[in-house]
Amino acid sequence: MALTGNRVAFLATDGFEDSELTSPWEAVTAQGASATMIAPDGAAITGKNGHEQAVDLLASETSADQFDALVLPGGVVNADHLRLDKPSIALARAFFEQHKPVGVICHGAWILIEAGVVDGRTLTSYPSLTTDLRNAGATWVDEEVVVDEGLVSSRTPDDLPAFNAKLVEEIGEGKHSGQTA
Repeated sequence: MALTGNRVAFLATDGFEDSELTSPWEAVTAQGASATMIAPDGAAITGKNGHEQAVDLLASETSADQFDALVLPGGVVNADHLRLDKPSIALARAFFEQHKPVGVICHGAWILIEAGVVDGRTLTSYPSLTTDLRNAGATWVDEEVVVDEGLVSSRTPDDLPAFNAKLVEEIGEGKHSGQTA
């Protein structure tokens, strides 16, 4: 599915799981989308295994209006820091308010809990987030990829092939009326 003309935001900070950023990035750009790296601060961020990614925009200086979809890579340190950053939380929530596709993998779901967008949704994550997601009102399932009205979720880097395929599909479909905050 061609994504030509689609603009995909990636939101992360230091400590992201390298492959959970690079693999989806390659998947969407290979289909013609443009990818933009957004972070809370800094000129570059570094993954837990050393991948360095230039930052294009700061979360406090951007808007969901500029993009067609959002990807939230995992990594414990990354996700823990993002869920404490108010501009990042507001940005993630705005994608849901605008009914745009969101892909989240591993520990990335923590920011969605803080954004208040998982209540009534079905998703998966790294297993240690099960209780957090259930306490926030989500239905957690142990599957390699789950799609719920434009919300694409996966558990670990092992799930990236399935995650990437569904991410591309959901971005290609565009807005989803059931993707709400």
